[in-house]
Amino acid sequence: MPIESAPSRVMTPKIETFVFHFGEMGSRWGFNRTVGQIYALLVITEEPICANEIADALGISRGNVSMGLKELNSWQLVQTIHKQGDRKDYYHTKGSIWDMANKVFEERRKREMDPTLSMLRDLLMEEPANGKEEFAQERINEIHDLLENITHWTQSLQTLSPEKLNTLMKLGSSVGKVLEFKDKLIQQK
Repeated sequence: MPIESAPSRVMTPKIETFVFHFGEMGSRWGFNRTVGQIYALLVITEEPICANEIADALGISRGNVSMGLKELNSWQLVQTIHKQGDRKDYYHTKGSIWDMANKVFEERRKREMDPTLSMLRDLLMEEPANGKEEFAQERINEIHDLLENITHWTQSLQTLSPEKLNTLMKLGSSVGKVLEFKDKLIQQK
């Protein structure tokens, strides 16, 4: 449930619901709640807004806004805009929603998958000392191969246009049915 916030020209009840929910989801996607709220506000605000407006809308300190914007900037998700005759910096999202999804996937891959794959490769290079380690190494190899395949697959998806990605997602269950049909044909032979 959204917390009470001061009235703002930016927030409406619908926007507030979205922003606060997105903040909660952000913590599951690799960034903290406040950063998620800041980004959500920028995503659904048509015009670029300044840090003071963000702070007022979210009921957070200007310092938290500054730190959140720095993190979003490090993920390359925001852009700073200057308005002629105004010394304030204004902020808006960078790119499309698909660009945002690709950035989040890429950053999560760098922060989560790459270190795990590196550690698994190191373990696989060591000779097993006994039967328990041989079994463990087989399982580690399976995990490594799975993560490696997922990494290659997601990198391939990131090269597709938003239109092709959308089509691929719509085909999702149909592809499964085609593969099941193929398996049935193979079994009949």
